[in-house]
Amino acid sequence: MSASPSARPPVTVRVFTQRLSSTPRGARLARYLALNQLVAWGVPRGTDLLDIVAVVVAELAANAVTHGRVPGRDFELRLALVPGSVRIEVTDTRTAPCPAGPGDVRPPCPSDESGRGLVLVEALADRWKVLDRSPAPGKTVRAEVDLPGWLRLFRT
Repeated sequence: MSASPSARPPVTVRVFTQRLSSTPRGARLARYLALNQLVAWGVPRGTDLLDIVAVVVAELAANAVTHGRVPGRDFELRLALVPGSVRIEVTDTRTAPCPAGPGDVRPPCPSDESGRGLVLVEALADRWKVLDRSPAPGKTVRAEVDLPGWLRLFRT
């Protein structure tokens, strides 16, 4: 016998979206805004979750500014707190080339000065993928970080 709909706990989804300039300053601001939003949603400062989200947002925003920049166009940060995870999406307006998908990321040579962003995202995020925005120009890179069991953010 299934439980009645009123007996189920409510599902809370929280979403934050911000367009930012495709500049290094915009990338830094994305990280700052994401962390402040998570704290406002109840994620305690000093937790591994906050540290992981900080790195993932920083790397995806830096990639959007460095590789996905189109002059005169912004990038977008979208943060969603959904049951069980934090979803991070960074969207830019450059159509090609798309970054490699999960499992296709190869570590750079030790002497390379760049190329570690998606390696970090793959190591820290529980899931990530690249979404095509067709017919709109650009792409979205989505990463999800699972919430630890002790963190209960979905109470009414």
